[in-house]
Amino acid sequence: MEDKEEFLKEFGDYYGYPNGPKTIDEIRATEFKRLEDTVYLDHAGATLYSELQMESIFKDLTTSVYGNPHSQSDSSSATSNIVREARQQVLDYCNASPKDYKCIFTSGATAALKLIGENFPWSCQSTFMYTMENHNSVLGIREYALNQGAAAFAVDIKEAVDQDGASINSVTSVKLSQYPVQRRNEAEVLEGELTGDAYNLFAFPSECNFSGLRFSLDLVNNVKQNTEKILEGSPYSKGRWMVIIDAAKGFATKPPNLSLYPADFVVISFYKLFGYPTGLGALIIKNGTVSASIADIDFVRRRESVEENFEDGSISFLSIASICHGFKIFNNLTPAAMHRHTMSIVMFLKKKLLALRHENGASVCTLYGNHTLKVSSSDSGSIVSFNVKRPDGSWFGYREVEKLASLSGIQLRTGCFCNPGACAKYLGLSHSDLLSNLEAGHVCWDDKDVINGKPTGAVRVSFGYMSTYEDAKKFIDFIRSSFVSMPSEFEKGYLLRANSVPYPTEGFENRLSSSGCYLKSITIYPIKSCAGFSVKSWPLSTTGLQYDREWLLKSLTGEILTQKKVPEMSLINTFINLNQKMLSVESPRCEGKLQIKLDSDSYLCGKEEFYLHSQRKEYKTIKYGLIFIYEQQYGNMHKCETLFKKRYEVQCYENEINQWFSNAVGQPCTLVRCCHSQYYLSLNKNRSMGMCRDVDSRMNFANEAQFLLISEESVSDLNDRLCSNTQKLSGGAPLYVKPMRFRPNLVISGGEPYAEDGWRNLKIGNTYFTSLGGCNRCQMINFYHQTGQVKKTNEPLATLASYRRVKGKILFGILLRYDPVNGPGLDAHSWLKVGEEVYPNSE
Repeated sequence: MEDKEEFLKEFGDYYGYPNGPKTIDEIRATEFKRLEDTVYLDHAGATLYSELQMESIFKDLTTSVYGNPHSQSDSSSATSNIVREARQQVLDYCNASPKDYKCIFTSGATAALKLIGENFPWSCQSTFMYTMENHNSVLGIREYALNQGAAAFAVDIKEAVDQDGASINSVTSVKLSQYPVQRRNEAEVLEGELTGDAYNLFAFPSECNFSGLRFSLDLVNNVKQNTEKILEGSPYSKGRWMVIIDAAKGFATKPPNLSLYPADFVVISFYKLFGYPTGLGALIIKNGTVSASIADIDFVRRRESVEENFEDGSISFLSIASICHGFKIFNNLTPAAMHRHTMSIVMFLKKKLLALRHENGASVCTLYGNHTLKVSSSDSGSIVSFNVKRPDGSWFGYREVEKLASLSGIQLRTGCFCNPGACAKYLGLSHSDLLSNLEAGHVCWDDKDVINGKPTGAVRVSFGYMSTYEDAKKFIDFIRSSFVSMPSEFEKGYLLRANSVPYPTEGFENRLSSSGCYLKSITIYPIKSCAGFSVKSWPLSTTGLQYDREWLLKSLTGEILTQKKVPEMSLINTFINLNQKMLSVESPRCEGKLQIKLDSDSYLCGKEEFYLHSQRKEYKTIKYGLIFIYEQQYGNMHKCETLFKKRYEVQCYENEINQWFSNAVGQPCTLVRCCHSQYYLSLNKNRSMGMCRDVDSRMNFANEAQFLLISEESVSDLNDRLCSNTQKLSGGAPLYVKPMRFRPNLVISGGEPYAEDGWRNLKIGNTYFTSLGGCNRCQMINFYHQTGQVKKTNEPLATLASYRRVKGKILFGILLRYDPVNGPGLDAHSWLKVGEEVYPNSE
């Protein structure tokens, strides 16, 4: 409470709507009850609708009759009236007179920008100018301009400042720093031939969705009236300039006042304003712009209103009716009060993040964008974008931050946020860095968050009108507890072993020692992601345990089905009878047991080949010898990367079997069986291995290795920690997990907890294995069964993350492969048996 008192002492005049109809605590308690256990910090991606808002919408739609507006009926008139009212509310929100502006509804901000790009009167003398900090949707206009022979270039905004560091808001204060000009049809016009008759277009965001930087709206008048001066005599400054404001992010708390800053186009997105409806945006367009800057429209499409000329077919009138209820909330709170409220939280968070220090005094967080720490500042929005450093100055990956935040109930965003220019600018990524990242296989939403020692994106937290001090405080506590510390003894020891020179395999037998461990259980998982079965003994094959992960289910689009996307797969039970050569499968959703003979071709309907796609974990069917190549694009640069790693030849099953599994998982799918696999390509251009660590031995459909080994003692130690954490945090019943929660093939008992971390090789009975290192755990271990249903919690992954984290990976258990070098070759007598002693080599 002392921390909050200190916060209120500094920000109490701004925080929580002190003069509003409701305080922030009342708003959260009555309108956002669903956020009780969630910290939502991605309002720049999509803000949240309030429960009161949705109740009002539901009441409106269930008590009113809204018909298609293209009619003369009473219900159509009601719709026309509500649409007219909605258009006026949009214009009123940015102080735009209907005499000067029109509101055109679109399917979103991207559709609005597309509408401009398609209809702007481009010519070979036109110019499209845009700030580096622009969303990809704005950059899409560049394609329309370049295809019509126009020039295009990016600019940086340079503002003069006074002696106190404040911006000087005058026409002469702004200068634009121009990047190289892009043009596809250079032969059509020379720079010296540019005239003042062409129409040009300038685009900038009201708020950068990467950094939160707010651009001065003075840019509107500066560009329209003084382009030659601010572009310092550039030949591209000639002509008639029109301006787009991308207000998708900044419209909620700082709508542009169009009576003072008469932009020609303003683009907005309603789900970023008040959460609902999605799939609806608007283009605010200046009157006169229509005839001057929009291409001619065929006579048969002309209607009485300008809006309908650009709204194809029937508009989404029920969604439009919903926005009135969103504006009602905003008008009650007022944009100014929402801005002060969110800015007080932003300033508090920035101060705390900048103050964080490691034990050696090094800064923990590097923030991007404006560092102004005043609530009254007009050049900073509701976004805080940053990356996190270790004590030695190296970077924590932003994906690691996102994964750990999710485990703590914190929802945020990471990456470049579809804003490549701002990302490169703030992260200091050169063209060569970007090319190098592409060659390393980096694409949006992958896990390559640090390449060549540089982050490829950032962590972004953003606040909405319903955000609270408690949200920011929980996030600060999370950063402090997860990243402001020295590496654990486990991490230091693990990294030391990982960086050491591998021990030679000669003399392996002489280095084995008795560990007091023995093999406690053996589990086989015939169908990937389905339940397995345990046995006392089982034969080995060249792919690991015989029949282990030899089958998988894939959707009709080729996507592999796993528990991550279909948790109910864990309820599908499997068993193999070796004597009968029979695979038996049961599901609570299906009547009767499905039985498939292992050595019969009667179920088969042909064979396929496909490649494992390492980036998206999908299988792409190969037909007629074609190899799928994934094309990556950045600006005008194109690189082709071979992202698959492994070729599979599989057997396909008949419709009756596929229908059984479709019923079991609740969606259409097919069963396939691996009959042959081999590595087709195992390295990217940067010589990295990709997903799978075991590239030297045969595998079926296992992700990383032939075997996963878990120690009972390690699980027991984890349970002790889970028990302590549960009682400490909630005082509830202690949480307990069994070894099978981790889907191991082999469970050992005896010895010390985590002794397996240091094993390089081991022998179980007469079989030799090589350790491939720790198994990186994911959310799958958080699924559990309760009364026949699959449920999910944050544990045990959250607790494991607190003490088993190494460079973004949460390790538990070790991966093994069969070692044919040191042991005898496989034959009909190669079996593993429960009770066999385990002999490890830790040297």
